Amino acid sequence: MAIPITIEKLLNDNIVEWARIEFKEGWNPDTTLKTISAFANDIDNWGGGYLVIGAKEKDGRVIRPVSGIEEKEIDHIQKELLQYCKFLKPSYLPETQPVRVDGKWVLLVWCPGGYERPYQCPKKPSSKNSEKIYYIRKMASTIEATDLDVKELLELSHNIPFDDRINIKAELKDIKYPLVRNYLQNVGSALLENLENKSMEDITADLRIADGPKEYFKPLNVGLLFFNDNPEKFFPYSRIEIVNIPDETGQGMEERVFGGPIDEQLRDAMNYLKNNIIAEKVYKIPGQAEAVRVKNYSYEALEEFVSNAVYHRSYQEYEPITIRVERDKIEITSVPGPDRSISDEGIKTYQMRTRRYRNRRIGDFLKELHLIEGRNTGIPTAIKAIKENGSPLPQLLTDEERSYFSVIVPIHDAFTEKTMPATMIPKRRRSRDEIKKLIIQMLDEEELSATELYRSLGYSGNISKTFSECIEDLIELDKIEYTSENRNASDNKLRRI
Repeated sequence: MAIPITIEKLLNDNIVEWARIEFKEGWNPDTTLKTISAFANDIDNWGGGYLVIGAKEKDGRVIRPVSGIEEKEIDHIQKELLQYCKFLKPSYLPETQPVRVDGKWVLLVWCPGGYERPYQCPKKPSSKNSEKIYYIRKMASTIEATDLDVKELLELSHNIPFDDRINIKAELKDIKYPLVRNYLQNVGSALLENLENKSMEDITADLRIADGPKEYFKPLNVGLLFFNDNPEKFFPYSRIEIVNIPDETGQGMEERVFGGPIDEQLRDAMNYLKNNIIAEKVYKIPGQAEAVRVKNYSYEALEEFVSNAVYHRSYQEYEPITIRVERDKIEITSVPGPDRSISDEGIKTYQMRTRRYRNRRIGDFLKELHLIEGRNTGIPTAIKAIKENGSPLPQLLTDEERSYFSVIVPIHDAFTEKTMPATMIPKRRRSRDEIKKLIIQMLDEEELSATELYRSLGYSGNISKTFSECIEDLIELDKIEYTSENRNASDNKLRRI
């Protein structure tokens, strides 16, 4: 099985939290085995971790260039590593790969969370009949587990995360090769090498999206969520629904459903919000040269909130992620609510730091695609973006049972009916008559091109068909006209008649 991340991505791209990486300048069997067992125990469901033998760190960062190890040592270290791992109970073997970095050799060791955890490790691996104890990771350190930690490890042994479980209703053919290949290309994975010569069994095993004995090799749930065209076949309502309600009476309501692989759902839903909901207002402040630009909603904040919903929702509960767009707010709801390791006070103050993740494998894939941060920074990043836009702070809602989680994002004050000029009413609220009225109002003041009109009214992208038809209607009614007979001229403008 190949390691699904390159050494450069591991060291430079911040895809993997530094608490999940440990550097060893040289080969030390005792400390290395303890760290391997701690990663395998994966008490916080981070997804295990990585060791880099032949490098050292300072203040949580690798020192470059790496010190490296001699090429002739690599085979010896791997053989000893195999021998020492036999001391772990139950048996556990990490994946190893010699790699070149900075012109030196290092040994990369991948230790995914083990299916048979908890694992015991000899307190002194180099001594025979040494006492066996449990080791865990806390922050960036390997420590002995306390009695309470051991109890938690034993409970975890009966609770393999849902996204990491075998799906007995699926077959290997349900993992679609084109989707796998596109993913590997997007993340620049080393697994692309000789991909065409590998069987789907080997490919899915390398990615850890399938598992089981040869006669019962099945996809894992995480593989079906990312690499099947229709995950709802296996996980009903695993989709994102957007309801746009511009009027309290429901007039003009629009519903959109985004399905498919969950990373595509996320991109498509955010594109819809960006192109259909987000609007910008530009205005001048007396005595200030630069114009001020504000948006009705911070796109960056919405992206964090929706991404978190995809990451943290339960795919065992048949409820979609819903995004409700109203005149003055957007509400994003997913089920269930935050993990109980997050206090009510933490939710209230936007300090949502959890000790464990509901979907560790989903998180790993989303992080490699740069769709989430994955370091408990999603909510703080969203709050920062909201403040920078000058918008009101959101509400984070859940109930005592933590059965749901809703984020209510208020619209910027500049876009409320009371404070904004008529020309800046958000585009989703306009009928054709409203658009025509606004066009006439704008042209009463000055001559503008069709594109300038479109942008001045808060729209982005190419001119819509509806907007073009409104202009043609006004021309036919002799309300407006082009200043030049050549309508396609770049300097042609519209004016009032």
